[in-house]
Amino acid sequence: MTEDNIILEIKDLKKHYYKGKLKAVEDVSVNVNKGDVLVIIGPSGSGKSTLLRCMNMLEEPTSGSILFHGRDITKKYTVDENGKKVKLDIDSIREHMGMVFQHFNLFSHKTVLQNMVMAPVKVKGMDPDDAAKKAMDLLKRVGLEDRADNYPIQLSGGQKQRIAIVRALMMEPEVMLFDEPTSALDPEMVGEVLDVMKGLAKEGMTMVVVTHEMGFAREVGNRIVFMSDGSLLEEGSPSEIFNSPKNERLRDFLSKVL
Repeated sequence: MTEDNIILEIKDLKKHYYKGKLKAVEDVSVNVNKGDVLVIIGPSGSGKSTLLRCMNMLEEPTSGSILFHGRDITKKYTVDENGKKVKLDIDSIREHMGMVFQHFNLFSHKTVLQNMVMAPVKVKGMDPDDAAKKAMDLLKRVGLEDRADNYPIQLSGGQKQRIAIVRALMMEPEVMLFDEPTSALDPEMVGEVLDVMKGLAKEGMTMVVVTHEMGFAREVGNRIVFMSDGSLLEEGSPSEIFNSPKNERLRDFLSKVL
């Protein structure tokens, strides 16, 4: 893998709470390469979501580095193209990373269409008519174009999560981060959200997915990371992880979830 293909490079990352008493993430190093569907699995409380939230600095690491296209985004300052020291604009970095949470975070007082166009118009300066057209195209893609004028309260959980995904796509991110996107859904709604994510993967979208959906991990992921107690214990292809796990803790985990 060439350096140009590495989008995120995480080195020796630590995230501690309570003055080091709780080690949520401990010495994790992993790369996210262009076109990857990197799936992070592990028991609850293993640090998966904390690691994901560190990737776009929603959680500030205790130590270690996170390089986005070679630039360490954990630093307060960076060097511009003229060699001048400038303050790092983390919001401009986040524009390139779409984030989908367990809970949908839609604005309840705005329609679906208004939820979708707000960020590209306000942040990227997109023309409102162009943003509305793009939003309708994306809604059609997930089968929800007839819901554009609805409010979130009028939608099912699966519909809200599909809206949350295409809302993130409105910003044309380089990488999509998914934090257990199906965990808050009723079982019959999980499939419709996973189908959207599978479609993105087929189109080559770079994705990092924290999930308990082992079927999705096996079918769609090209790389699987297993975490437990804040540490990355094993990394490999779906075949290596699910068919030939080396780590005893991973074998125990899989025996309970498969």
